[in-house]
Amino acid sequence: MEIRGPLELPARREDVELTTADGLVLVGELAVPESATPVATLVTLHPLPTAGAYMDSHILRKAAARLPALADLAVLRFNTRGTTSPRGTSDGQFDGGLGERFDVAAAMSLVRERGLPRPWLLGWSFGTELALKYGQEHDVEGIILLSPPLHRATADEVAAWAEDPRRVIALIPEFDDYLRPAEAQERFAAIPDITLIDVEGGRHLWVGETQTRRVLTEIVAAVNPDALPLPKEWPAS
Repeated sequence: MEIRGPLELPARREDVELTTADGLVLVGELAVPESATPVATLVTLHPLPTAGAYMDSHILRKAAARLPALADLAVLRFNTRGTTSPRGTSDGQFDGGLGERFDVAAAMSLVRERGLPRPWLLGWSFGTELALKYGQEHDVEGIILLSPPLHRATADEVAAWAEDPRRVIALIPEFDDYLRPAEAQERFAAIPDITLIDVEGGRHLWVGETQTRRVLTEIVAAVNPDALPLPKEWPAS
């Protein structure tokens, strides 16, 4: 069958709870390959919850639905504080990216406890702000930024990555609502080794199977390039 839309490929999926240093319980899901050992881990950070986003926002849901099977990746998704999805509601209230520092730390604690390999932070929109602001505090191989708006991450927080040897990869949609390729070149100029990927025809929400496949392909290219090209049919030939 063709891999598209909400199709969920085989994986071991587990509801998890994350406890933050300030005493909140966050709800989430961990998906790992059905039988193989994961080769790397995506810790996903969802878009702005006050705009209706959560752990099931479509790119992150499709990453968890497809990439354990197609690329041997573990995918951790969770609702940041005060966020509700079909999985449930995380304790607390949205804190504009401040208290969410503890949410990122709680997710990374679970990664360590489970011995999950080679973690990367994968942020989308608001989630990119959390990755930029707090990613350096954790043992990650790098950060992947989907549609970064650069509303909350300060110029100093961006520039702090200039001296960090870990990879920073940003996918910039041609028709983004907030940060388009030309401006992204300027706003990220402080990081000389950043990988900026301009996506022709791309939009902030990455709607449509063509954009979904492009995003998932770029994620796998960074984290486990040996799994490329990603199959378009299941079972994979």
